[in-house]
Amino acid sequence: QEPFVADEYIERLAWRTPGGGSRGGEAFDPKRLLEEFVNHIQELQVMDERIQRKVEKLEQQCQKEAKEFAKKVQELQKSNQVAFQHFQELDEHISYVATKVCHLGDQLEGVNTPRQRAVEAQKLMKYFNEFLDGELKSDVFTNSEKIKEAADIIQKLHLIAQELPFDRFSEVKSKIASKYHDLECQLIQEFTSAQRRGEISRMREVAAVLLHFKGYSHCVDVYIKQCQEGAFLRNDVFEDAAILCQRVNKQVGEIFSNPETVLAKLIQNIFEVKLQSYVKDQLEEHRKSDAEQYLKNLYDLYTRTTNLSSKLMEFNLGTDKQTFLSKLIKAIFISYLENYIEVEIGYLKSRSAMILQRYYDSKNHQKRSIGTGGIQDLKERLRQRTNLPLGPSIDTHGETFLSQDVVVNLLQETKQAFERCHRLSDPSDLPKNAFRIFSLLVEFLCTEHIDYALETGLAGIPSSDSKNANLYFLDVVHQANTIFHLFDKQFNDHLMPLISSSPKLSECLQKKKDIIEQMEVKLDMGIDRTLNCMIGQMKHILAAEQKKTDFKPEDENNVLIQYTNACVKVCGYVRKQVEKIRNSMDGKNVDTVLMELGVRFHRLIYEHLQQYSYSCMGGMLAICDVAEYRKCAKDFKIALVLQLFDTLHALCNLLVVAPDNLKQVCSGEQLANLDKNILHSFVQLRVDYRSARLARHFS
Repeated sequence: QEPFVADEYIERLAWRTPGGGSRGGEAFDPKRLLEEFVNHIQELQVMDERIQRKVEKLEQQCQKEAKEFAKKVQELQKSNQVAFQHFQELDEHISYVATKVCHLGDQLEGVNTPRQRAVEAQKLMKYFNEFLDGELKSDVFTNSEKIKEAADIIQKLHLIAQELPFDRFSEVKSKIASKYHDLECQLIQEFTSAQRRGEISRMREVAAVLLHFKGYSHCVDVYIKQCQEGAFLRNDVFEDAAILCQRVNKQVGEIFSNPETVLAKLIQNIFEVKLQSYVKDQLEEHRKSDAEQYLKNLYDLYTRTTNLSSKLMEFNLGTDKQTFLSKLIKAIFISYLENYIEVEIGYLKSRSAMILQRYYDSKNHQKRSIGTGGIQDLKERLRQRTNLPLGPSIDTHGETFLSQDVVVNLLQETKQAFERCHRLSDPSDLPKNAFRIFSLLVEFLCTEHIDYALETGLAGIPSSDSKNANLYFLDVVHQANTIFHLFDKQFNDHLMPLISSSPKLSECLQKKKDIIEQMEVKLDMGIDRTLNCMIGQMKHILAAEQKKTDFKPEDENNVLIQYTNACVKVCGYVRKQVEKIRNSMDGKNVDTVLMELGVRFHRLIYEHLQQYSYSCMGGMLAICDVAEYRKCAKDFKIALVLQLFDTLHALCNLLVVAPDNLKQVCSGEQLANLDKNILHSFVQLRVDYRSARLARHFS
């Protein structure tokens, strides 16, 4: 049996044999096992011979059956060939008979067609005679239920009558035409009644009959008119139109043979009658009196009309439905879109001016004229080169004349203008129109509001020698920075998509760059003058609070303060200004301005310390002051500023170091690279500088 494994078979045989299962054990009997193997081999040989005889017998039987089967197949092949020959003969006979039948059919048709035509002509002549006699006796004309047959006859008679000469057959032609018209009216009336009853099958039958009549188009008109009865009852005419077209689209194919033409005619009727009338009523009311409402209505109506058009694109309206619908929309809005941009620009200009004026009125501020021309240009160039205030300083009382509410209102108005421009402008005019709107935004937001605030802020910066000056220009910087971020966001979000693929892109980018550069010049100028004022305030504090006796006390052994009062007030003032600068600016501008302030602060303290003579205890107090200044400089978080004050602190050590150690201190890490004259200038500030010992050690 399969699967057969010889080793396992031998093992099983050995285990079954008594004395053959234990190898090397006491019960193991090799002779008996050998005897069992020899006997089993003989049995296998006998079995093999028996199986071999059986196989030979089966092979002989198989060969015999194969011969019989081959013989049977040959007989079947012969029978199949005979049947195939009979089939070919039958097929040829059928083809022959079919040819004869077709020929006979053609002959019969050739005879029957003229006969039918003759019968048809005879009937038409009979009906024509009735019209000649002036009395219609046939049942087809008198039975109202046979209106379909009557319509077919009168339509043919009408065609025949048109070929007859008028002088001989004028009366009969008139009667046929009258009957033609009567039947046409009856059919249209029947169609109307069926439509009101909702009988689609009857409508289809009547429409098929009317298809060959001149009044077929009138049938379509009646259908369109009745479809709209009760369809426009809500306030939303656009939604009503979409629902109506959806309903008719499902129905019209079951009634008319040309459903796309009928549906297109319905849509045309809706656009030219319902929508055009609705749009005119909505727009003409505000066209001359309220530009804002007019523009909102125009945008809303045009958007809803194009949305309706998109829905109608799903229907079969013929070959070029896109052009068809576009022409319908254009016909409605052409008179409003032609001068749209002029209305938009006019409204945006007046609205922006009103927003600004309302803001300045709320501040009780009469806007100054910045002016242009030769004198103003000259002043501007002089101010840029000298950084001096030209003209009297203006007290703004802390008012920046910048308002985020104003900016948001201007940007919102412009955003809506960009959206309307995108929707209502012709694609070829879109970049040009968008640029005009952007130019207005630049004019009113950047020039009339931000630039005016910068000019006013510059004029409000006091001179550097003013006492207790209030510095508001950093507030202007902070608000201008915030506003310009909003301006830049609108430029990227709303203007760029409209001009990105047109030559106007470079023009807009250049205009934006110019206005930024113009404002940056004024911001830099104002910041520079503000820093000068800060340094001036520090000078006033030092001049008022610092006394000569601070660094040369009368009683060297009775100094109780850690640092001078002047140092405390200056550091307090500086910390406030650093915080204000951080709150007013962002990014790298903070570090740039703080570095400039820190350098000027260092220069001020350096020059201030040069004005005094220092005793030993006074020098210690100066070191304490500079240490406090250095702690204040850490708030700047500018490496250069901290390095400058570290060096200044090291210089102040020269005021107290023992004469014998002067050279060692001067060659230290922080002072080794300084000019010898600077070191000498600090040593000269010591009260004991004149002593021969000190001069000798420093020489």
